[in-house]
Amino acid sequence: MIDFEEELKKYKPAREVAEAEDAIHNRNLTDMVDVLKEITRRNQGETGRHS
Repeated sequence: MIDFEEELKKYKPAREVAEAEDAIHNRNLTDMVDVLKEITRRNQGETGRHS
């Protein structure tokens, strides 16, 4: 029978996965909320409304 606890102790993540995670976390990505905030800010500036 497989001893899952022993198998988990042997587990090491693939290097490519770790490198991909680092690349993703180190990038400053703009998400949709940032885009919508920028659009709102620009629209308020054009119409003269400020909240």
